[in-house]
Amino acid sequence: MKKRLRILSTVLTALLGIFVLLFISDYQQSLYDQSSSTEVEIIEEELENTIEFGIDKSQYEIIEGKIKPNEFLANLLLPHHINYTTIDALAKKSKEVFDVRKIVAGKKYKIFKSLDSLNKAQFFIYQPNAIDYVVYELGDSLKIYKGQKEVEIRERSISGIINSSLYECLQENNSSPALAVEMADIFAWTIDFYRIQKGDWFKAIYEVKYVDGEAIGIGNIKAVEFSHFKKSFYAFHFEQGDHKDDYFDENAESLRKAFLKSPLKFSRLSSRYTMRRFHPVQKRWKAHLGTDYAAPTGTPIMATGDGVVIQASYTKGNGKYVKIKHNSVYTTQYLHMSRRNVKNGQYVQQGDIIGYVGSTGLATGPHVCYRFWKNGKQVDHLREDFPSAEPVEEVYLADFKKLKTFYLESLEQIPPKRTTLLAAK
Repeated sequence: MKKRLRILSTVLTALLGIFVLLFISDYQQSLYDQSSSTEVEIIEEELENTIEFGIDKSQYEIIEGKIKPNEFLANLLLPHHINYTTIDALAKKSKEVFDVRKIVAGKKYKIFKSLDSLNKAQFFIYQPNAIDYVVYELGDSLKIYKGQKEVEIRERSISGIINSSLYECLQENNSSPALAVEMADIFAWTIDFYRIQKGDWFKAIYEVKYVDGEAIGIGNIKAVEFSHFKKSFYAFHFEQGDHKDDYFDENAESLRKAFLKSPLKFSRLSSRYTMRRFHPVQKRWKAHLGTDYAAPTGTPIMATGDGVVIQASYTKGNGKYVKIKHNSVYTTQYLHMSRRNVKNGQYVQQGDIIGYVGSTGLATGPHVCYRFWKNGKQVDHLREDFPSAEPVEEVYLADFKKLKTFYLESLEQIPPKRTTLLAAK
């Protein structure tokens, strides 16, 4: 009996030893695998940090700067051992991709030089903006090609209560004034931004573009709630098929109407449509069948709708003016321009610059008198209710409703007067 117990004990001890050895082996392999994985990740990260413009920076000496006034490709490359013959050949070959004559002062450039005794330039990189770049490869075979840096999109939210102007409100929130222009464009068919009053407020969710960790500008505004005269106006950015994107309200109706509310982006409404106004030049009471927007001389004047220029002319009273026929019902006219930018018979689209604010004709100061005809009769355009453009297509309605619900909830969570980072996308 004792002999059997000794045999059983020996067998169990052996099996336990084998199990322990296998466990230790697996554990060591696991540690090795983790170590190897970590090493690979570190190596990949290090390699990624050394690559710029598709070039391994660690292999070169890098010279960087900004193009100076009257500085040309020859001025930049000659000090780095690139001769005139090569520069001339490069200039001729570059015309197919990016003509070196288009290099502009103030833009960034980098030169990658070899680390050997020759210390000769191997690459010249020109950056016309924060995203695009042009590579001039200066080896035995000259090559020129374009590329783009990776753009990271992050969403931000902002809110504010307006005390003076939307522009100043954004500045107080340390946000880009470009948002004011974008919001004015989005609501151009709905809100008259010259009549914004103290106490109006807004909430917005918008994109910010980043390159190399640095903000370079704003992208699309994703959603806005704008309270004007205690009424909320909504805008949602939505893309439906073939990259056809636009802004729609909470009912999936397009915010793009037949006409812009005003021919100027920002100015001051100085005189409204009225049947009785004391004329500042003629010094008598008469009808004023238009709306005056005061703005500095040279301010761009936009066509408020698509149409054909039927008059680009001058009269003693109107000064330099443009008249546009939009369809069988509507016609618009823009008076007192300092300069016209269109000709008779020219087709223009909504938002096109047709001229510039001036004070020609019977005018006491720079402004544009905007006149509006409906069925041949001059009317007050601010009292007109224009039809909307096409709504969200039925096939995309379900997707739009999901997007709207998400952003409505996001807007609801934004407290008054703040700017904050929401998320990276």
